[in-house]
Amino acid sequence: MYGAVDLGARQAAVKKRQERQQAPASPQAAPAGGDPGSTAYVVDVTDQTFNTEVVERSQTVPVLVDFWAEWCGPCKQLGPILEKLAAEAAGRWVLAKVDIDANPQLGAYMQQMGVRGIPFVAAVVGGQLLPFLNGAAPEPQVRQAIDQLFEALRKEGLLADEPQDEAVPGAPALDPALIEAEEALQTGDLATARERFGALLAANPRDEQARSGLGLVDLSERIQGVDATRAVADADAEPANVALQLAAADVEMVGGQVEAAFDRLVATVRRTAGDDRDEARKRLLSLFDIMPGDDPRVTKARRALQSALF
Repeated sequence: MYGAVDLGARQAAVKKRQERQQAPASPQAAPAGGDPGSTAYVVDVTDQTFNTEVVERSQTVPVLVDFWAEWCGPCKQLGPILEKLAAEAAGRWVLAKVDIDANPQLGAYMQQMGVRGIPFVAAVVGGQLLPFLNGAAPEPQVRQAIDQLFEALRKEGLLADEPQDEAVPGAPALDPALIEAEEALQTGDLATARERFGALLAANPRDEQARSGLGLVDLSERIQGVDATRAVADADAEPANVALQLAAADVEMVGGQVEAAFDRLVATVRRTAGDDRDEARKRLLSLFDIMPGDDPRVTKARRALQSALF
């Protein structure tokens, strides 16, 4: 079960993350001598460099350690998500990647912690290693788990509080009903979230936040219990099966592959007719509602949809 889906942490968070991506790199996050392919926020770690790259670095910035292997399919799903989120964090934390096959000492260390499977992610803060994630998960869940981890670390006094955004003079206060709806969505209480967002939309049919929230509730319900890897594989094997294409687009959307989801549904619209075409079109429009209206991926996909229809 995937739980509540955030998909970009809503419009305000999208803007905030874009600002962080444009910010200069934090000097604390610069690699301390990793492989040539390392970036400021992602570094490959070996048996020999673990102490420097992870333990010592964690004294100044939190480090998430991703234990993976080339043969591990779920690792190939989780790894790119972690790398993307590390880039968005822009130095607030660093991702260290450990190939357990190439680094047997670290692989053995992972087993000593009682971990038997990968992918496995540990958090290292101030030299302390804390088990964090065991197994793959879609991007929204990973994003939410990281946020919760850092909030817990702040409460424990292991991290300094982040500066709060200053209030904009004259800006309207957030609607308490919207806050309640968002909290229900984040905690996986989909029935309450549907009720709250529905009431907001009934009161104001132009409420984009409520419409987006309802779209996320629908998507969250559809992907519960779905095997993401199998859904995409089955859809790729049977391109004429519209139901499979819809399911694959859903899991791609949840996994952060927004353009792939849009492209899949546009292609389905293009090669179908009648009820099948209309079903694919409606599903694509519902996914558009989840995203900010000015997202360039939505704009591009809307043009592609028009071309496919006419």
